[in-house]
Amino acid sequence: MLIKNKEEIKRVLENDGVIAYVTDTVWGLGCLPSSEKAVKKIYDIKKREAQKPLILMSNETYHLLNYVQIIPKTGQKLIKKYFPGALTLVVKKNPDLTPDYITSGMATVGIRVPDNEVFKEICEIAPGHVLATTSANLSHQPSAKTYEQAKENMEGLADLVIDDYGCFCKGLESTVAGIFDDDEIKIFRQGAIKIE
Repeated sequence: MLIKNKEEIKRVLENDGVIAYVTDTVWGLGCLPSSEKAVKKIYDIKKREAQKPLILMSNETYHLLNYVQIIPKTGQKLIKKYFPGALTLVVKKNPDLTPDYITSGMATVGIRVPDNEVFKEICEIAPGHVLATTSANLSHQPSAKTYEQAKENMEGLADLVIDDYGCFCKGLESTVAGIFDDDEIKIFRQGAIKIE
């Protein structure tokens, strides 16, 4: 294990806290999906428009499956090929488990499994192993690519900025792709991965 302050991370998350952390792409800002209070805090911190949803991230795909409906075949292939990695897959959400306050009232949710050891350890610590998340910067500002930038962006705003312990991010956002009933791939944002 790389992370030294495991108890602190768990305590912050369980008390409606917001944490900043490294991923494989850019720095993230997140909280427990069950905490509406913490999700609201993320929107306030970022000055984020209410119609822009958060995504769900975990260290393992299976932790995310409860939050979504059955993923179409093409989506399953993408998961096999690109998880863990820099792909955010937007699919139909499970309305019973994925709250509207995460998805801005939309019927879909983005899911991702980052390929970063520190992030994986954070998910091991987090109750439920899933974080509702976005990038650790103010809206319309560049994403944080280093611990220093994340600290500068989130100083006095996030409850905790977790050290990257030398597991740096690559600095390019994830590719966002959607798969719905027609099983066609829709690219919403071209990022680090070029889908073949």
